[in-house]
Amino acid sequence: MLIILVLHFVVALVAPVGFRWLGRNAFYVLALVPAGSFLWLLTQHDGAYSPGAIERNVQWIPQLGLSLDFRLDPLSWVMCLLVLGVGALVLAYCARYFKKRDAGLGAFGAELLAFAGVMFGLVTANNLLLMYIFWELTSVLSYLLIGYSRHRLAARRAALQALVVTTLGGLAMLVGLILLGVSAGSYRLTDVLAKGPELLGNGGGLMINTAIVLVLMGAVSKSALFPFHFWLPGAMAAPTPVSAYLHAAAMVKAGVYLVARLAPGYSASSYWQWCVLVLGLGTMLLGGWRALREHDLKLILAYGTVSQLGFLTVMVGLGTQAAALAGLALLLAHGLFKATLFLVVGIIDHQTGTRDIRLLSGVFSSAPVLGVVALVAAASMAGIPPLAGFVAKESALDALLGNAGNSAVGVMALTAVVLGSVLTFAYSARFIWGGFAPKSGISTTNFKPVPLTFLAAPLVLSVGSVVYGCWPGAVDGWLAPYAAQFGPQEESSHVALWHGLTPALGLSGAIIVAGIVLFVSRTAVGTAMDRLPQGPNADSVYRRVVAVLDDVAIAVTGRTQRGSLFFYLAVILSTSIVLAWLAILWGGQPLAKVYVIDPGSPVQLLAGAVTVAGGLAAARANKRFLAVLMVSVSGYGIALIFALQGAPDLALTQMLVETVVLIAFVLAMRTLPARLRERTAGTRRAIRIVIGVAFGITMVVVALTAMAGRTAVPISTAFAQLAYQDGGGANIVNVTLVDIRAWDTFGEISVLAIAATGVASLIFVRGRGDRLQPASTAPTGSVGRTEQSPGHQHRDIATLELSRRFATADSDAWLVGGRTLAPERRSIIFEVATRLVFHSMIIFSVYLLLAGHNSPGGGFAGGLMAGLALAIRYLAGGRFELGEAAPVRAGVMLGGGLGLAALTALFPLLLGGDVFQSAILHFTLPVFGDIKFATATFFDIGVYLVVVGLVLDILRSLGAEVDSQQEAS
Repeated sequence: MLIILVLHFVVALVAPVGFRWLGRNAFYVLALVPAGSFLWLLTQHDGAYSPGAIERNVQWIPQLGLSLDFRLDPLSWVMCLLVLGVGALVLAYCARYFKKRDAGLGAFGAELLAFAGVMFGLVTANNLLLMYIFWELTSVLSYLLIGYSRHRLAARRAALQALVVTTLGGLAMLVGLILLGVSAGSYRLTDVLAKGPELLGNGGGLMINTAIVLVLMGAVSKSALFPFHFWLPGAMAAPTPVSAYLHAAAMVKAGVYLVARLAPGYSASSYWQWCVLVLGLGTMLLGGWRALREHDLKLILAYGTVSQLGFLTVMVGLGTQAAALAGLALLLAHGLFKATLFLVVGIIDHQTGTRDIRLLSGVFSSAPVLGVVALVAAASMAGIPPLAGFVAKESALDALLGNAGNSAVGVMALTAVVLGSVLTFAYSARFIWGGFAPKSGISTTNFKPVPLTFLAAPLVLSVGSVVYGCWPGAVDGWLAPYAAQFGPQEESSHVALWHGLTPALGLSGAIIVAGIVLFVSRTAVGTAMDRLPQGPNADSVYRRVVAVLDDVAIAVTGRTQRGSLFFYLAVILSTSIVLAWLAILWGGQPLAKVYVIDPGSPVQLLAGAVTVAGGLAAARANKRFLAVLMVSVSGYGIALIFALQGAPDLALTQMLVETVVLIAFVLAMRTLPARLRERTAGTRRAIRIVIGVAFGITMVVVALTAMAGRTAVPISTAFAQLAYQDGGGANIVNVTLVDIRAWDTFGEISVLAIAATGVASLIFVRGRGDRLQPASTAPTGSVGRTEQSPGHQHRDIATLELSRRFATADSDAWLVGGRTLAPERRSIIFEVATRLVFHSMIIFSVYLLLAGHNSPGGGFAGGLMAGLALAIRYLAGGRFELGEAAPVRAGVMLGGGLGLAALTALFPLLLGGDVFQSAILHFTLPVFGDIKFATATFFDIGVYLVVVGLVLDILRSLGAEVDSQQEAS
């Protein structure tokens, strides 16, 4: 299972490259991943249906109950059939749905494949928190997929609406999952289910009932049940393949899956029953009613999906063996016929340019095969024998009939399902009539021939509906083990085409007759529906709520975000002072022993004086550059203190960071006035002094209190042994960063990548602007920014090429960018110095990277050193020289570094190890001799690349881009 999961993500990462080579045909290659996984799934049938199922467990953070637990049992096996099977067909369908000239296909294909992997992880996760992670990833990826057409306002709004609604439900669900895990004493799903009957004893108590309601809120929001149903029709702004996969077979099924997964343990709760029945049945009726009012084929299917999701939730959550069996049978049938219909709508839209049933006419005569495929799927949705929908609905009616004899609630559920099924038949017939039938007064729609490769996916799915309906025995065998969890019942239930002359069959016949009548009377019904008073629209209610929140946010922001740095710092620092002193006084902790300097180290006093002097000078400076320089003096003083305290790694890193920050500040300040505004005098100045002094004193006291408050042996005392024996390195600091606490470092480099992207987004408007190429390799017209006008690009190229002609030899093309600078900005001495130190700095950065495991250095320090080398090259030769020195894109460096670090974390899982587990390799090489190599070095290389990418992004945004803007002005 882990290999299948990783395979989806790895291929998704490299997918954009495939689209550059193969174009839209790369979708076929991507489809091989879920298709191969589907074949693997079939081979796992016996194991999944064995008493112990198939389990994989990888410890992650045992102290927090976090582990990578996966379990393939009958329920997850059935869900994976839909996720992988339909996913493969939809990806193949995309190869002909999209046009060759469509932009963004690489990212779209990667996101769709990653979504398939995330859904696979969600339905196989055996840990509540792990499942939640996959749950939220589906929301993020659906946001990206729905918003594929970013140039359309409707797509952006729909994507954001779906994200907000599903994330809101997801956050509520997270609280419920935590309450369940705490109550059960474990976050493993199997343990939580086993504890269900015990936790529900005596009514369940407030905590467990609250947990149930919160978890169901997450399921309701994800599966678009009332009152969160409105986001699904809005999401029809997405490309049709997204609707066919996410909104028919995958994402919206996640909520149904969650209800089905927890039902064996918690369906006996009264809170569970009322939530599932009321919301599910109400959604079924509401969705069916709205489907009869729509004229867009896709919206008819969208509201039909909402209706069917309510039906599915009722069946899987009812809590009986017969209902559970029928619910899963219906889930499979719905995935087959609804995905087929969405794909059919995509073909109609693609070939005709419209989905409006008022404009479509005679499509069946132009595309009879497509019409037959749609007719089979719609008939299955309507519950007509001998198709999958009929078989599943017969089982559902039979289960509801058995439940109706027990209570009035059962009668209510049966009545609502029958009414909803009548509506389902009516909108199914309306779909076929609207999309394919000839209409009086409307000319036959021009319909281009449909290639077999375009029709293949819906054709395969429609054949699946026929095979399922005619031979349901295999499906019954797949579903029965899950249904058996609900305990025995008087009469065993089975999924079958023919149960005999039963009440369920009679209800099916009545539903068909009533549905035909409703469809034939569609004109009168439509008129009557138009005359009915319109209640509040859920979508408009959502928009009003969001508008109110926006107004509140604006009001709060206006009162707190005043644009005054003094106000911000005063609030933050004052709050910190008050809270810190409250904690100190409340705890009553003594202070640690105070001394000025270490005995025998008078240089510490000098370093401290330099640090303090730099801070005071920065506060008194009247020029921006002087203030920044004095802040750096304080930073260098702290670096000296680190060195004197025996921390060379910290000292080296502090010195490099201060230098890079100084360069970044200087580059940014070029666009600001040189002088600072006049200092504020009077009361406000006194307040600043008081707050500053108080905060400094508070931090000193906090440090002394923390040092004196230790009661246990520091964990760091074991780091030396851990670093050498387990991490394979003598440098405790570096081994801690890349091995012992690799998770912390991974989070930090992720923040660096986000910060770099933020800096670039503030400077560049239409693109990242990191495509500056060396003129020696770039074709004519490509040098410079991607945003430049053709005339500006031409001047850049001419300038640089003219400079190249002045090189002393053809091979002497180093630092030619300096010749493009204005004479007053050029320094020959600095250029000569750059020639001398640049290559040495790059080599030294590599040395720091590779030697950091045993000596001072590491990927972070090495990356900063390489970044400083690039900064020197830029300062010597300008933006063109930066393009010569670093032709690679900053985004590629950042993404490559993060990707390598992530692969370093995941690769040990393939070998049966833990996340971020490292290995120590011993081998001998000629000349070099015996080598001791720790695999954590690969993680360090990832850190190195991220840091270099960060510095490169800063140089290109605050440096090269600002240069270009100044030249253009």
